[in-house]
Amino acid sequence: MQINEQIREREVRLIGADGQQFGIISIQEARSIAEEQGYDLCKMSDSKKTDNGFVPATCKLMDYGKYRYEQQKREKEAKKNQHTVEIKEIRLSATIDIGDTQRLAKQTSEFISDGNKVKASIRLKGRQQAHPEIAVKIVEDYIGMVAERVAISVEKAPTQEGRMIFTILAPQAKK
Repeated sequence: MQINEQIREREVRLIGADGQQFGIISIQEARSIAEEQGYDLCKMSDSKKTDNGFVPATCKLMDYGKYRYEQQKREKEAKKNQHTVEIKEIRLSATIDIGDTQRLAKQTSEFISDGNKVKASIRLKGRQQAHPEIAVKIVEDYIGMVAERVAISVEKAPTQEGRMIFTILAPQAKK
């Protein structure tokens, strides 16, 4: 945003600090009014050429320091309220024991309660590839353990792609 001496237009449409319309006036006159009232002259929009003619830039009288402060405060508040959803990955194995599965289910429920998605995968090695149904059952049991702890939605059911079997879990949508 251009302010005071940075504005290079010849004529501007001036709006007062209280919203009062001054109309289209020369930039020198606008600067003198701003200085007289103790405000900064801030360019809100550029001049445009339209079919009907020329539309001058719009400038407003305001305290620029206060305006910047309020704007930064709003940006900070918006950033604070923003949450990015991450996809966490949990790796199981075809020979995993029940205790390890429960520990991973607990960890997954913590990730989901934080609002993140979880991708659980099993990589089949050697002879395990001959019996993928065992790995699918492990993943389904794991999903059941997570569902007991926290409300989830299964975004992608256990599927096999090559040597990997994976599923994607997400927090249940709030109604």
